[in-house]
Amino acid sequence: MKDPVPLAPRSARHEPLNGAGGAWALHRPGSRDVGLLSLAVIGVSLSAPLTAMVTAPMLALAFWRNAAGAAALVPVLLTRERATLTGLRWRDLRSSVVAGLFLAAHFAAWLPSLSMTTVAASVALVTTTPIWTALAARISGVLLPAAVWWGLLLAFVGVVLIVGVDVTVSLEALAGDGLAVLGAICAGGYVLAGARARQRLATSAYAVVCYSVCAVVIAVSAVLVDVPLAGFEAREWWLIAAITVSAQLFGHTLLNLVLSTVGPTVVSLAVLLEVPGALIFALVLLGQAPPLLALPGVALVVAGVALVVRASRPQTLVEPAT
Repeated sequence: MKDPVPLAPRSARHEPLNGAGGAWALHRPGSRDVGLLSLAVIGVSLSAPLTAMVTAPMLALAFWRNAAGAAALVPVLLTRERATLTGLRWRDLRSSVVAGLFLAAHFAAWLPSLSMTTVAASVALVTTTPIWTALAARISGVLLPAAVWWGLLLAFVGVVLIVGVDVTVSLEALAGDGLAVLGAICAGGYVLAGARARQRLATSAYAVVCYSVCAVVIAVSAVLVDVPLAGFEAREWWLIAAITVSAQLFGHTLLNLVLSTVGPTVVSLAVLLEVPGALIFALVLLGQAPPLLALPGVALVVAGVALVVRASRPQTLVEPAT
């Protein structure tokens, strides 16, 4: 997953949430940014189809993905951003720990869904994270623009269509839809906690703590339920490595790289291209196509989330939890 982009608290609760200025302003991507965004979307789009090919336990995949992500960022933390460690206290790290717990819950819910329902349905539902963060903002007292509510309505109708189709497919597919939505909700908690953590910590410090906590929690869970974290065939290790490189390091790193130049709104909208991208890769790699009746639901979810991302500013994310 990518690092969340926090939204500054609004002093005037009635003020519109999609101002032209500030961190959420739209910036026209240059040719370099377009190239990097394209590569990043390809990277994250490969995540779900490759995960569906893994026969090793999903806890093992989540563990190695996060452990490798943390290990890859340690050199950055100890060299380029070492100065940011000076004077750190427990309260500075607390939100990163909470984010790691939510991230572990996200992986525990979403990854199994990929083997229960179609990749297209799972990815569409898990990308509804901006919906849940927007609702959390509303519960906290932030007034949302009308466009956000229209986006919520579109996404809700899309979810109903997807779930309605999967009811006719199997109860397992329906349970997979539920796990994907739960994964999106947990990703919302990860984003909100991460937004608070990023107010005090450099990106590498936050990510190392968050990913490490996530890996430890998953490792403990694997021990408790007697799930192996090693001893797999070479094919499984290659798939785990490919997922880690394509999604955790390659895709997400490039998204964070262009974040400062194009802004979080453009990045968030680009991430939604993961849904059709994952559908195409699932068709090529798995020969898997979603039921035709589910495609309108997938399209409505993407449109609804895009509308929410474009119109809302409260604690909204740049990260899908894939």
